[in-house]
Amino acid sequence: MTDWNAMSDAEFRKEVHQFFETEYPEELRHLPHRPKFAEIEHWHRKLHTKGWVAPAWPAEYGGMGLNAAKLLIFYEEQQRGGVNRGRDMGVQMVGPLIIKFGTQKQKDYWLPRILSCEDIWCQGYSEPGAGSDLANLRTRAEFDGDDFVINGQKIWTTMAHDATHIFMLVRTDPNAPKKQQGISFLLAPMDQPGVDVRTITTLSGETEFCEVFFDNARTPRENLVGELNKGWSMAKALLSFERIFIGSPGLAQNALGQLESFARGRGAFDDPVFRDRFAQAALDVEDHAALYARFADQLRRGETLGADVSMLKIWVTECLQRITELMIEAAGPDGGTVGPLQVGNVSVDVLASFYKARPTTIYGGSNEIQRNILSKAVLGLPD
Repeated sequence: MTDWNAMSDAEFRKEVHQFFETEYPEELRHLPHRPKFAEIEHWHRKLHTKGWVAPAWPAEYGGMGLNAAKLLIFYEEQQRGGVNRGRDMGVQMVGPLIIKFGTQKQKDYWLPRILSCEDIWCQGYSEPGAGSDLANLRTRAEFDGDDFVINGQKIWTTMAHDATHIFMLVRTDPNAPKKQQGISFLLAPMDQPGVDVRTITTLSGETEFCEVFFDNARTPRENLVGELNKGWSMAKALLSFERIFIGSPGLAQNALGQLESFARGRGAFDDPVFRDRFAQAALDVEDHAALYARFADQLRRGETLGADVSMLKIWVTECLQRITELMIEAAGPDGGTVGPLQVGNVSVDVLASFYKARPTTIYGGSNEIQRNILSKAVLGLPD
């Protein structure tokens, strides 16, 4: 087994870049949609053979065992090359929790199936009335013999219609004195009576989000991960790296490059007002990249990220929205056209890009919530 952490950062980046450059299928680069597993299965098999499915997992569980610095490089090169993350909810979210909180039996059973994608996972967190304030969730799980019986509803469940299993937060003690208490972390099969998945069509015409209804659905007691009623603290454990990765500058950098190519083809740079607004957006992207580099250096030094990392998510998502607004303007009267617009060799679906940028300030913890975190934890302002 290769000790990736023993390599220099430059050597490791070269290795990852070369693999993604030569092995990743060109037709899958920079996909404008979330693919179903069948669409990317051959790529997943290639990663699985190489042992690169789970870069952050310890080597003893089949992962690459990357430290924070190497992990950052891996994801940066993945994003730079337009490499789709695939169906990685199992690898990124439920796998690390099983490794940290699961029993040995759970590790032996679930982890190999996650790596092979024999099981494909979706996340059951958000509910109507429990999005950014997730502790308001009402989906309940009650004991019935050797099973939990689940009733309730989840919403905005990404790719639930392409998943075999769901990991979810459920309320197991409705009488707990605080709403963050009495919540447990369960694993459940999707293919069973009592689970109803309904796709949600977005403004861009895609169906990657779903509603999931549970009507006396069942899962064995042994699918409880961690302690009963301690699921809230477990869910928070997943956030250690999420803020910096969700705030990666690649999101805005790619959009800015697309805007520049498209705007030049449309002659938008002949307008001095557009040039000024483009320059401002470009400066915002550069400033964000510098801020991101500061937090990345903290990870490389082995430091724990503080609450101020929330700035990244706020900045990059709002910058992305401004860039897509400029793209609509650059398209002129074609800005409301459904489908791709062709300018030379550049094909851009400006309306879909605009639509997709709207929810970025909401998912992963809304920007309003992130600003509250900054005001309390960083600035010390009162509630």
